[in-house]
Amino acid sequence: MNLKIIKNLITTIVIVSLFLAFILFLYQFLGYDRYSFEGEDASMPTELHPLIAKKKEQLIKEAKNLEITVVITESIRTIERQDELYTLGRTKEGNIVTYAKGGESYHNYGLAIDFAIMKHKDELTWDINYDGNENGSSDWFEVADIAKELGFEWGGDWSKFKDYPHLQMTFDLSIKQLQRGIRPKEDLDHHDAR
Repeated sequence: MNLKIIKNLITTIVIVSLFLAFILFLYQFLGYDRYSFEGEDASMPTELHPLIAKKKEQLIKEAKNLEITVVITESIRTIERQDELYTLGRTKEGNIVTYAKGGESYHNYGLAIDFAIMKHKDELTWDINYDGNENGSSDWFEVADIAKELGFEWGGDWSKFKDYPHLQMTFDLSIKQLQRGIRPKEDLDHHDAR
């Protein structure tokens, strides 16, 4: 009888160990080790995610090599700033520039930037057809191509609302997940950004 109990105990331990090993494998395989859970009362980031900040600088440098001066016009955005932008074209004079209220934008989580192109000294342009380096291609699309090579998702590729100045890295996180306090870890590389 003792032998049967010991056999059952060993079988149970082996099954539980295999199950835990499988769970650990899935955790790493599915990439859940890329995130931290800070809870629904998590504080909002106050600066760009380190990878976004690094890729932003690379974008500026690579565009400069093509004689295009990129200016970052928006990066991390407070909830208040997002709400202010949301009112444009609705309750405030101006064009609609966003469909995201405060807490519904990747800018609020340090995962997005907006850019413009320096046309002349101190004159920015958002003209997507502008060809300041005179190479026969839109500077805007040249910058977007560089950004996509660096791992950014470009708002100009969106089908519903073309947001040409917008670049983001979501790290496969939805806005709902970010609102729940799930954050990408700070030591991720561009392969994790998606």
